[in-house]
Amino acid sequence: MSKCIWIINEYAGSIYHGMEFRHYYLAIRLQELGYRVVIISGSYSHLYQKQPDCKSIVEHEVIDGIDYYWIRVINYGASTSKKRILKWFQFSSKLFLLGFINIQKPDYILLSPMATLPVVPGYLLAKLKKSKFLIEIKDIWPLTLMEIGGYSKHNPFIWTLRKFEVFGLTHADAIISNIPGYGAYLTENHIKRSFTFIPNGIDLRGDIEEQEIPKELGSKVPLGKFVVGYAGTVGLANGLEYLIEAAKILKYMNQIVFVIVGDGSNKRKIVSKASDLQNVIFLPAIPRQQIQSVLRKFDVCFIGWRRKDFYKYGVAANKLFDYMLSGKPILESIDSKLNLVDQASCGLCVESESPRAIADGVLKLFSMSKDELQRLGNNGKEYVLKYHTYTTLAKQLKEVLDGLESAAF
Repeated sequence: MSKCIWIINEYAGSIYHGMEFRHYYLAIRLQELGYRVVIISGSYSHLYQKQPDCKSIVEHEVIDGIDYYWIRVINYGASTSKKRILKWFQFSSKLFLLGFINIQKPDYILLSPMATLPVVPGYLLAKLKKSKFLIEIKDIWPLTLMEIGGYSKHNPFIWTLRKFEVFGLTHADAIISNIPGYGAYLTENHIKRSFTFIPNGIDLRGDIEEQEIPKELGSKVPLGKFVVGYAGTVGLANGLEYLIEAAKILKYMNQIVFVIVGDGSNKRKIVSKASDLQNVIFLPAIPRQQIQSVLRKFDVCFIGWRRKDFYKYGVAANKLFDYMLSGKPILESIDSKLNLVDQASCGLCVESESPRAIADGVLKLFSMSKDELQRLGNNGKEYVLKYHTYTTLAKQLKEVLDGLESAAF
């Protein structure tokens, strides 16, 4: 019988529902390596474009050969809603139901939490099922919540999340992270554990054809202009207000326009901030299959971050890999030496939260020849195809799983 892995991530989506995509793509490739994959996710996410049809407390659905189990949770609306905390508690407590449902016994349980509340039920499920327990860190919580949300480390809820975090890191059979500098975080917090770096990436499934962006949307991106584009979530963490301020600095450069594609909790504020600018264009969120189509209309892809301490460990945004695959040069606003743009020599990195630095970066790229821009774009595409396909990443995860098997003998 094939080895079975349960992946528990309350935000795990699919190409049919919307992001997060990491575990869907890993599951597809793990199936090719002979594993049966079960994904346990929540029935509602602010990241989904299409919510799952979940009529039962736990709803089973087979998607491209992957067994999805949707745990019914509250519809909390926007990402900033306080009801989202209730969703975290609902999802975590209902994980115990999986012990009473007829699902193939897992050989491995991979828990990929954001808020750390699922750590204890995930660990107890692994004990009940006599499975290896792996924890995957994609966001450093509660540190992220403290720095982005402004919460004190003495807040009782933050204290609880921290206890769950430490429990998971000290009781897991293996630790995985897509954050390149996560080892430094472990050391600084006196957690004497090693981790395996398995980054995010791109998938090249031959049966998913790239779709063209609808003409009525694509026509809004002007021809004959130097287009600086952003495609992704318009949230607090993305620092797009500094891109808008850079657009104000460059508003007299008629040849340069800025295009922002996507929706999110901060979009209304960003649109309002750009209300008097003629060089900023907004487009709604589009399906993942249309991303490469819209990126082809850009001359430069922008990604930005805030000036927060936790970014020193590096970032792992999915959009960065989509940008690299497009073969377009990237302008990244970041204060970290651990960044792919520098590693792959595929663009420019400038100071974060600095409209002037962003504007100067745009002008520097604008002044480059087409050959220079093409060279940077090609560097990124070659790098992502060599190191960041989900075929490669699934093999890296298999090595971790095989290592746990070897250690048992």
